[in-house]
Amino acid sequence: MSTRSRSTTLLLARHGQTVWHAENRYAGVSDVQLTEEGRDQAEALGRWAAAHPVDAIWTSTMSRAVATAEPACRALGLVARREPALRECDFGVLEGRTLAEFELENPVRAKAFRADPVSYPFPEAEDPRTAAARGTRALRRVAEAHPGERVLVVAHNTLLRLVLCAALSIPLGDYRRVLPGLRNAAITELRMEDGAAALLSLNVPVGP
Repeated sequence: MSTRSRSTTLLLARHGQTVWHAENRYAGVSDVQLTEEGRDQAEALGRWAAAHPVDAIWTSTMSRAVATAEPACRALGLVARREPALRECDFGVLEGRTLAEFELENPVRAKAFRADPVSYPFPEAEDPRTAAARGTRALRRVAEAHPGERVLVVAHNTLLRLVLCAALSIPLGDYRRVLPGLRNAAITELRMEDGAAALLSLNVPVGP
């Protein structure tokens, strides 16, 4: 008699494009809406989820993540569980601004951020180490709630990159270099068991 695997497959997806991300502006704790392209990306994610085994859906509490998950919830007849700890990092004075704009104002601090974004985060921003810890704890809670299942988790670009680094023993300060960015609505597959993680795929597009 076979026993069910205790490992959980987490299908991590960044939300769809927002009005700020279209202009490369930082949208951390700011609740900005999806663009039309972002809504199309959400629909594509929903079609992908309908064609692949997904047992549960979790999202951050931010509206752009919730809206991105809605087509998948509709397709599968599931209700997403909202997890506050999956919210994006607070980018402090960079909320609603671009890095290029900040660089014109404070080139020394911008250069330090580019070199090591964890040791030199933006002024008034959340400590990236704190964000990585809360995000990692959140994913472990998701995995513990769904042993042997496949769970779609819709969250955010910087938070997910920090969590991936923490889970895979990559120095947090390298997150921008090792993981330059997660595509909107693309899938990164992570297997978790007993708190340990294995990366199965990264940044895979879900189609048009």
